[in-house]
Amino acid sequence: MTRKIILDLAVSLDGFIEGKNGEIDWCIMDEEMGFNQFLGQVDTILYGRKSYDLWGEFMPEGESSEAEKQLWDLVHGKDKYVFSRTQKRADSKAIFINDNIVEEVHRLKNKPGTDIWLYGGASLITSFINLELVDEFRLSVHPVVLGGGTPLFVNIEQRLNLQLVQTRTFSSGVVQLIYQLKG
Repeated sequence: MTRKIILDLAVSLDGFIEGKNGEIDWCIMDEEMGFNQFLGQVDTILYGRKSYDLWGEFMPEGESSEAEKQLWDLVHGKDKYVFSRTQKRADSKAIFINDNIVEEVHRLKNKPGTDIWLYGGASLITSFINLELVDEFRLSVHPVVLGGGTPLFVNIEQRLNLQLVQTRTFSSGVVQLIYQLKG
Protein backbone atom coordinates (compact mmCIF):
# COMPACT_ATOMS: atom_id res chain seq x y z
CA MET A 1 0.00 0.00 0.00
CA THR A 2 1.41 3.38 -0.92
CA ARG A 3 1.91 6.02 1.69
CA LYS A 4 -0.23 9.18 1.71
CA ILE A 5 1.03 12.73 1.33
CA ILE A 6 -0.79 14.71 4.03
CA LEU A 7 -0.90 18.50 3.95
CA ASP A 8 -1.26 19.36 7.63
CA LEU A 9 -1.18 22.99 8.66
CA ALA A 10 -2.76 25.81 10.58
CA VAL A 11 -4.82 28.40 8.73
CA SER A 12 -6.53 31.57 9.95
CA LEU A 13 -10.26 31.99 9.50
CA ASP A 14 -9.53 34.33 6.57
CA GLY A 15 -7.30 31.77 4.84
CA PHE A 16 -3.74 32.76 5.73
CA ILE A 17 -0.95 30.41 6.85
CA GLU A 18 1.31 33.26 8.04
CA GLY A 19 0.69 36.83 9.08
CA LYS A 20 1.89 39.89 7.15
CA ASN A 21 5.40 39.60 8.60
CA GLY A 22 5.62 35.80 8.45
CA GLU A 23 4.43 35.46 12.03
CA ILE A 24 2.77 32.30 13.29
CA ASP A 25 2.30 33.39 16.90
CA TRP A 26 -1.47 33.03 16.43
CA CYS A 27 -1.20 29.24 16.10
CA ILE A 28 -2.65 27.41 19.07
CA MET A 29 -0.83 24.27 20.14
CA ASP A 30 -2.38 22.22 22.88
CA GLU A 31 -2.29 18.53 23.70
CA GLU A 32 -6.02 18.17 23.01
CA MET A 33 -5.30 18.65 19.29
CA GLY A 34 -3.24 15.44 19.18
CA PHE A 35 -0.33 16.76 17.15
CA ASN A 36 2.04 14.21 18.69
CA GLN A 37 -0.31 11.45 17.48
CA PHE A 38 -0.17 12.95 13.99
CA LEU A 39 3.63 12.92 14.19
CA GLY A 40 3.37 9.25 15.12
CA GLN A 41 1.59 8.46 11.84
CA VAL A 42 4.29 10.05 9.63
CA ASP A 43 7.95 9.19 9.21
CA THR A 44 8.88 11.74 6.55
CA ILE A 45 8.53 15.54 6.27
CA LEU A 46 8.63 17.51 3.01
CA TYR A 47 9.79 21.13 3.13
CA GLY A 48 10.31 23.95 0.70
CA ARG A 49 13.76 25.49 1.11
CA LYS A 50 12.59 28.65 2.91
CA SER A 51 10.48 26.65 5.36
CA TYR A 52 13.36 24.30 5.99
CA ASP A 53 15.72 27.20 6.63
CA LEU A 54 13.26 28.57 9.21
CA TRP A 55 11.97 25.40 10.86
CA GLY A 56 13.84 22.33 9.59
CA GLU A 57 16.43 22.44 12.35
CA PHE A 58 14.58 24.66 14.84
CA MET A 59 14.97 23.84 18.53
CA PRO A 60 13.16 25.72 21.27
CA GLU A 61 15.40 27.59 23.66
CA GLY A 62 15.49 28.48 27.32
CA GLU A 63 12.07 28.63 28.89
CA SER A 64 10.30 26.27 26.51
CA SER A 65 8.06 23.64 28.04
CA GLU A 66 9.06 20.01 28.18
CA ALA A 67 6.10 19.23 25.88
CA GLU A 68 7.41 21.67 23.25
CA LYS A 69 10.89 20.18 23.44
CA GLN A 70 9.41 16.67 23.03
CA LEU A 71 7.39 17.82 20.02
CA TRP A 72 10.51 19.16 18.28
CA ASP A 73 12.43 15.98 19.15
CA LEU A 74 9.66 14.02 17.38
CA VAL A 75 9.84 16.34 14.35
CA HIS A 76 13.61 16.01 14.13
CA GLY A 77 13.39 12.22 14.31
CA LYS A 78 11.74 12.11 10.85
CA ASP A 79 13.33 11.75 7.43
CA LYS A 80 13.43 15.20 5.82
CA TYR A 81 13.34 16.12 2.15
CA VAL A 82 13.80 19.70 0.96
CA PHE A 83 12.55 20.84 -2.43
CA SER A 84 14.69 23.64 -3.84
CA ARG A 85 15.38 24.98 -7.30
CA THR A 86 18.62 26.58 -6.20
CA GLN A 87 20.17 24.80 -3.24
CA LYS A 88 21.85 21.51 -4.11
CA ARG A 89 23.11 19.68 -1.10
CA ALA A 90 22.55 16.73 1.12
CA ASP A 91 23.62 16.45 4.68
CA SER A 92 22.92 14.22 7.63
CA LYS A 93 19.71 16.15 8.40
CA ALA A 94 17.98 16.42 5.00
CA ILE A 95 18.03 15.29 1.38
CA PHE A 96 17.58 18.04 -1.20
CA ILE A 97 15.49 17.44 -4.32
CA ASN A 98 16.03 19.87 -7.19
CA ASP A 99 14.07 18.41 -10.09
CA ASN A 100 11.89 15.47 -11.19
CA ILE A 101 9.46 16.26 -8.36
CA VAL A 102 6.72 13.89 -9.51
CA GLU A 103 9.11 10.95 -9.93
CA GLU A 104 10.85 11.63 -6.60
CA VAL A 105 7.56 11.90 -4.73
CA HIS A 106 6.22 8.68 -6.27
CA ARG A 107 9.48 6.96 -5.32
CA LEU A 108 9.06 8.20 -1.72
CA LYS A 109 5.42 7.13 -1.58
CA ASN A 110 6.35 3.62 -2.70
CA LYS A 111 9.11 3.18 -0.11
CA PRO A 112 8.15 1.18 2.98
CA GLY A 113 7.05 3.33 5.89
CA THR A 114 4.22 5.42 7.22
CA ASP A 115 2.57 8.53 5.79
CA ILE A 116 4.38 11.68 4.66
CA TRP A 117 3.78 15.19 6.00
CA LEU A 118 3.79 18.00 3.44
CA TYR A 119 4.94 20.78 5.75
CA GLY A 120 5.11 23.60 3.21
CA GLY A 121 5.73 26.53 2.48
CA ALA A 122 3.20 28.14 0.26
CA SER A 123 4.93 27.66 -3.11
CA LEU A 124 5.67 23.99 -2.39
CA ILE A 125 2.03 23.45 -1.39
CA THR A 126 0.92 25.08 -4.67
CA SER A 127 3.31 22.88 -6.68
CA PHE A 128 2.13 19.70 -4.95
CA ILE A 129 -1.54 20.58 -5.46
CA ASN A 130 -1.02 21.46 -9.13
CA LEU A 131 0.92 18.21 -9.66
CA GLU A 132 -1.90 16.28 -7.92
CA LEU A 133 0.45 14.95 -5.24
CA VAL A 134 -1.62 15.74 -2.11
CA ASP A 135 -3.72 12.81 -0.87
CA GLU A 136 -5.19 14.38 2.27
CA PHE A 137 -5.81 17.95 3.41
CA ARG A 138 -5.72 18.30 7.19
CA LEU A 139 -6.45 21.95 7.95
CA SER A 140 -6.71 23.34 11.46
CA VAL A 141 -8.73 26.55 11.23
CA HIS A 142 -7.75 28.90 14.06
CA PRO A 143 -10.12 31.45 15.58
CA VAL A 144 -8.27 34.51 14.30
CA VAL A 145 -8.66 36.89 11.35
CA LEU A 146 -5.23 38.14 10.26
CA GLY A 147 -6.33 40.56 7.55
CA GLY A 148 -3.33 39.69 5.37
CA GLY A 149 -0.29 37.51 5.03
CA THR A 150 0.55 34.38 3.07
CA PRO A 151 -2.62 32.82 1.67
CA LEU A 152 -3.11 29.07 1.85
CA PHE A 153 -4.11 28.68 -1.79
CA VAL A 154 -2.54 30.72 -4.61
CA ASN A 155 -2.27 29.95 -8.32
CA ILE A 156 -4.15 26.66 -8.16
CA GLU A 157 -4.56 25.55 -11.77
CA GLN A 158 -7.60 23.30 -11.54
CA ARG A 159 -10.57 22.71 -9.28
CA LEU A 160 -10.15 20.13 -6.54
CA ASN A 161 -13.25 18.25 -5.49
CA LEU A 162 -12.78 17.12 -1.92
CA GLN A 163 -14.68 14.91 0.44
CA LEU A 164 -14.85 15.73 4.14
CA VAL A 165 -13.79 12.65 6.11
CA GLN A 166 -13.50 14.06 9.62
CA THR A 167 -14.20 17.19 11.65
CA ARG A 168 -12.85 17.81 15.13
CA THR A 169 -13.60 20.80 17.34
CA PHE A 170 -11.33 21.76 20.23
CA SER A 171 -12.01 23.81 23.35
CA SER A 172 -9.46 26.38 22.08
CA GLY A 173 -11.85 27.22 19.23
CA VAL A 174 -9.73 25.47 16.59
CA VAL A 175 -11.70 23.37 14.12
CA GLN A 176 -9.81 20.67 12.26
CA LEU A 177 -11.12 19.65 8.85
CA ILE A 178 -9.78 16.55 7.13
CA TYR A 179 -10.48 16.15 3.42
CA GLN A 180 -9.48 13.60 0.82
CA LEU A 181 -9.73 13.93 -2.93
CA LYS A 182 -13.13 12.83 -4.16
CA GLY A 183 -12.88 9.47 -5.98
